[in-house]
Amino acid sequence: MTQILLILFVGVIFYLINKDYKAEDFQNININQKQTFEGDLAEHEAGLLVALMAKVAKADGHVCELEAELLSHTFTDISSHFENSQTIREQLKQIYKKELQTFDNTIIISQKYLKLTKFDYTKRLKVMEYLLNLAFIDHQFTDTEYMITEDIANALEIKPNDFKNLIEQFRSFYTNIQNNKANDLDEAYKILGVSKDDDFATIKKQYRKLVKQNHPDIVTGQGASQSIIEEATAKLQQINEAYELIKKEKNY
Repeated sequence: MTQILLILFVGVIFYLINKDYKAEDFQNININQKQTFEGDLAEHEAGLLVALMAKVAKADGHVCELEAELLSHTFTDISSHFENSQTIREQLKQIYKKELQTFDNTIIISQKYLKLTKFDYTKRLKVMEYLLNLAFIDHQFTDTEYMITEDIANALEIKPNDFKNLIEQFRSFYTNIQNNKANDLDEAYKILGVSKDDDFATIKKQYRKLVKQNHPDIVTGQGASQSIIEEATAKLQQINEAYELIKKEKNY
């Protein structure tokens, strides 16, 4: 069960980070050789993307762990294609911090990005998808996030239906995650034979009881056959995973 949640967690990370938007999509980046960039990174396609990410991140007023992970990966992914990668990464971080301060220039930044990608609608659509990744990453899509992403989408000349479809895809994606998590918790309580309403002391007592009943050493000492021992070992793993899931859900 813990493995299922881990797979879901890793799946979210890879969905958010790797869903068709790569550093090689940035204008002027040649993935076959590293380049040295000199100039105003804030006017470069990569800098403009980071600036737009800052506007979306600012919308809900806080940065969650997954959001920080995605931002960090973006800075690293872009900067890795340059000889002066550490300098580029630091500059991207500074652009991000600066653009967190205000929404006032959101449309201007979006228009600059539109100008650089005027004849590449597919790329702009990927950027919009990437920004919505960021907005949905904490499993909430607030009214402010909607307004900011809608403003950006309009400035990037994203078709309304495409914008709407992206939002619905993310809503469906995260609804499925929440449903799977709820199903896993229900199964965990069934495995331990306890109720959601039980206090943690009761749950812990039941857990210890089941561990004693199914611990391979105890079962072996009782003269059980090899098949029974293997069954008990598998059962104990289920019990441990269920207990850890409930502990996390109850913040113990």
